[in-house]
Amino acid sequence: MNGNLLSTVWPKSQLLHKAVVVGLGVALLTLASKVQVPFWPVPMTLQALAVLMIGATAGMRLGGSTVLAWLGLGALGAPVFATGAGLAYMAGPTGGYLAGFLLAAVLVGYLADRGYGRTVLSALAILLVGEVAIYALGLGWLGMLIGAEKAVAGGLMPFIPAEILKVALGTAILTAAWKQAAR
Repeated sequence: MNGNLLSTVWPKSQLLHKAVVVGLGVALLTLASKVQVPFWPVPMTLQALAVLMIGATAGMRLGGSTVLAWLGLGALGAPVFATGAGLAYMAGPTGGYLAGFLLAAVLVGYLADRGYGRTVLSALAILLVGEVAIYALGLGWLGMLIGAEKAVAGGLMPFIPAEILKVALGTAILTAAWKQAAR
């Protein structure tokens, strides 16, 4: 059986439904950006978890559109990101992670559209694919700005425990949602 969670719950989704989903996703992602644990070099947020869940539940097109809308609002200066807004902010040290969020939503959504994410192992796998996308682009960009070694030391290593927890939480939520949808 193929299809993401949203298309299973709402099989004949209309344009208005999709607009509502994008709007709610942008609101959720913005809220996740504001839930912060003070940390160095940047605050730890729930953005990555929100991005992964948006892709896993809404699929490639709708999940990607949601993250793209959120990025567009941030580019226009709306306070949707954790600590800043505007194009200059997006070109700064966190810019690669922001681009990674879009890639992650699209990749996770693509896999979800093909039926992955319904079991614990497949949910874990697609969420890990999303994490790799976020950190590949994030560290790549950060490495260009401060050097690869410093990027890994400051932009990856401190966050590994929290990302493991987020992936575990996302896996539990996603598989529970699929079990509920199957009823």
